[in-house]
Amino acid sequence: MTTADVRPEPSAPSARSIEQRGIEYVPLAERWGRPASLLGMWAGAVSNVEFLLYGCLAVLIFGLSFAQAAVMICIGNLSYLLTGLASLQGPQAGTTTFTVSRAAFGPRGNKVPSFFNWVTQVGFEIEGIALIVFAAITLAARGGLLAGTPAKIIFIVLAVAIQAVLPLLGHAAVLKVLRVLAVPFAVLFVIMAVITSSKVQLHAAAHGAGWGAMLVFLALVIAAGGLGWTENANDYSRYLPPGTPKTRIVLAVAVGAAIPSALLEILGAAVATGVPGADSITGLTASFPGWFIVPYLIVAIVQLFAINTLDLYSSGVTLQSLFPGLKRLQCVAIDTVVCGILAAVAVFSSRFFTLLSDFILFIIVWLGPWCAIYLTDWLLRRGRYDPAALQDERGGRYFRGGGVHWPAIIAQAVGMLAAAAWLNAYSPYVSALSRHFGDSDLSVFTGMTAAAFTYWLLARRSVPAEAKN
Repeated sequence: MTTADVRPEPSAPSARSIEQRGIEYVPLAERWGRPASLLGMWAGAVSNVEFLLYGCLAVLIFGLSFAQAAVMICIGNLSYLLTGLASLQGPQAGTTTFTVSRAAFGPRGNKVPSFFNWVTQVGFEIEGIALIVFAAITLAARGGLLAGTPAKIIFIVLAVAIQAVLPLLGHAAVLKVLRVLAVPFAVLFVIMAVITSSKVQLHAAAHGAGWGAMLVFLALVIAAGGLGWTENANDYSRYLPPGTPKTRIVLAVAVGAAIPSALLEILGAAVATGVPGADSITGLTASFPGWFIVPYLIVAIVQLFAINTLDLYSSGVTLQSLFPGLKRLQCVAIDTVVCGILAAVAVFSSRFFTLLSDFILFIIVWLGPWCAIYLTDWLLRRGRYDPAALQDERGGRYFRGGGVHWPAIIAQAVGMLAAAAWLNAYSPYVSALSRHFGDSDLSVFTGMTAAAFTYWLLARRSVPAEAKN
């Protein structure tokens, strides 16, 4: 091979340039991504006050002891291996998660899980905006301003406008900014751990909760953690070259996300043992010295904008997979408006944190089965995708059955029924199996197992044959 035959590695675009590409195929000449960039991005996104609050919920809402919470957190964060595995299809297919999903569901059948995903992403965006507004209200109070209804509306409008900036700029800006933010975020949480250490009571509630409550909390950790991010994963890995070692991708994603997630949730559980009001961003400040409250609130707001960036970017490309005629920038604009309206409802609701917990538990019903089908399909076809056919809405090899691949649709329905059969989303819904077995929640496992087995049973011959042609 001569020097002229060696192609220079693509360089990353400027973070200030606006990405025009949405779900369209990423040419090999533009595959500038590296596993290290994914590690930094996921670390920056997950180093977030939301995960601190999830740890607080273990003690204050579910009644777990610190030891119980720590064990469930460690087990639950193993789910980031799913995020890593769900990052392997993008480099091969060169497109986003819910465009790759067309291979399993068909271009038309895929609109069902795509719609579920869009609703889920917008729900997480609303959660982030509401928490930003609550932090801003507390920050304003520190400055002597009592935020009434007009001020709350202003905060919502400003928050929605600011959160749209990075998703509008696109993929390169998201990766670079979140990677840079990971370091100051980590420093803040180290300081927080030091200044709250005198208040924690790790041996309080020594007997803790029953195994049913432990499993409900485990389901929440998995849904808000590794399983919850599988729907975003390939949106960020699709700029990696197809020859990137799979092990490096999985480890970069899993390690980058799981370590900060587990540490923050354990810290939250520890703080909650000594601070009864620590189930909210503002409640956490009761454990802080006065000098730390304002820096904490400012950084918390920045962190929440960071994690919302991933959700808004992914919801935009998911909406584009639902309506291919829309451009990515148009989808981001639509999502921003919808998020702003619904965030206002959440901010003015007195049941926000109850609704948040219920929302996270309910998304397991569709997300676990979809993830199982998605990964099973990838295994059956041995990672081989036809990029042109994935972009074809009206034909191509994935347009069997009139654009609906019924094995996936049937498996999704079976998986959702199996998940709902052992779901505890108290108080709106508690299944009969959950009540019978100590109010437990095994919805993640029943839903994923039933969906994966059903899809394998129905597609074990057709999908491998399809991939060979």
